[in-house]
Amino acid sequence: MLNHLIKFILIFLLVFTPIAFGSMNLWAFSLMELCILLIIILWAIQSLIPQTPNLSFQASQSEIRNPWPVQCGANFIGPQSAIVMVLLFLFLLLILFQMLPFPSEILKTISPKTYELRYALSFEPSASRFPLSFVPFLTQIEFFKWLTLIGLFFFLLNSNLLNHRHRIMRQLIVVIMLVGIFESLYGMFEFFSGHRHILHLDMEGGVSSVTGTFINRNYFAGYLLMVIPLCMGFLFSQESFRRIRFVNLRHWLTSLEGKTLLIAFGIVLMILALIFTASRMGILSLLLSFSLISLFFREQRKERRFSKPTVLILGLALLWAIWIGLDAVISRFFNISESLEDRWKIWVNTFQILKDFPLFGSGLGTFAQVFPMYRSFHIRGFFSHAENDLLQLASEVGLIGIGLLFILFFLIFFRGLFTIHSISRRDPERYIAIGSLVGVLALIFHSLVERNIQVPANAFLFTFIWALIIRIGIAKNAVQLA
Repeated sequence: MLNHLIKFILIFLLVFTPIAFGSMNLWAFSLMELCILLIIILWAIQSLIPQTPNLSFQASQSEIRNPWPVQCGANFIGPQSAIVMVLLFLFLLLILFQMLPFPSEILKTISPKTYELRYALSFEPSASRFPLSFVPFLTQIEFFKWLTLIGLFFFLLNSNLLNHRHRIMRQLIVVIMLVGIFESLYGMFEFFSGHRHILHLDMEGGVSSVTGTFINRNYFAGYLLMVIPLCMGFLFSQESFRRIRFVNLRHWLTSLEGKTLLIAFGIVLMILALIFTASRMGILSLLLSFSLISLFFREQRKERRFSKPTVLILGLALLWAIWIGLDAVISRFFNISESLEDRWKIWVNTFQILKDFPLFGSGLGTFAQVFPMYRSFHIRGFFSHAENDLLQLASEVGLIGIGLLFILFFLIFFRGLFTIHSISRRDPERYIAIGSLVGVLALIFHSLVERNIQVPANAFLFTFIWALIIRIGIAKNAVQLA
């Protein structure tokens, strides 16, 4: 019963987080955090209840002969896993460290610029203790976001929810695909119909491209950049898709099952929606991800240089987009130099923040409050982000924080590569693992010039996909040990 409840909450989060405007509002990401906390509580309760396995209800005869371990996630515990846990724990400690008040003399030593700004702007000149974070309340909000997502990550790795021969895992992937298709259809309807609404919000004049239910087209593009490669992996994992050889287009299409064709059509729709977001870096990231997919999904036996079905799906989407009209999309690429120049100014000023707060940063989540003091150009309004997730994160957590995250990323990335390498080419889960890894790489590439990982819906899916990659490797190792 608890497994069913946890599964229901996970499905709710996969649907809710993107549809609720990307969960950018306080109420939305607070609900996301509460649901993740509830999952962890239910998981803790489940672990305390003695398990009485009943194989007649848990598996078929074939599964009884080769059952999954009850605690498959326990196989994650190892040297690399311990390092991952330590790195994440150290990063959380760093954020807590930023919120602690320090005596003036100590603060002046470990972060002179923080002391200078805090003392100059303090309403209590006689105060003798200041935190490292410029705005501790905002850092506290970000701390709870990171804490809940890290908790979700370890739940997905160690829970026995996903042990039933990937049945639940595939169901969750189907949910992600259906949400991506819905977002794409809804966004294209609102844009091309002229209705120009995002749910109940009248966005007349504010919707200049396809955005789904996201407020910003780049946030939506980042979401699709993860969903499309994952769905491509799911498509290639279908048995009917893998057993058919690409002789010619007519023979290949008529040989596919209806379910497989529907998945392929859904992917074409999502590619079409991403193109009409007119997100320049999103489109480039899409082309990069399809280049990797066509390379890794090719048939080795025929020594092909690329996967023809992959190229066909992308080609159909591009032809459909050309038929509709790409004038608005192409025109944005002609302004890329001007846009890059504006971003360069922001990056230079953000790098100045990093230079002044080199070790511990200005405080996680404080960019919007600190950046106006460093802005060297005039503009109306204010900047809430640096148009570069990695650079902004470095300015907020310093070289120590970003160093911990880089080590963590490369450790999990190479763990993912090892997982893919260890799975047979005939195994359908290999395609899902490759699609997942390509999806997170596409998002990171897109985040070099945009804000993506800071969007709660994208951060949630990003965490889920990372765990999915490692979980597939855990399951395969468990089968080999069995």
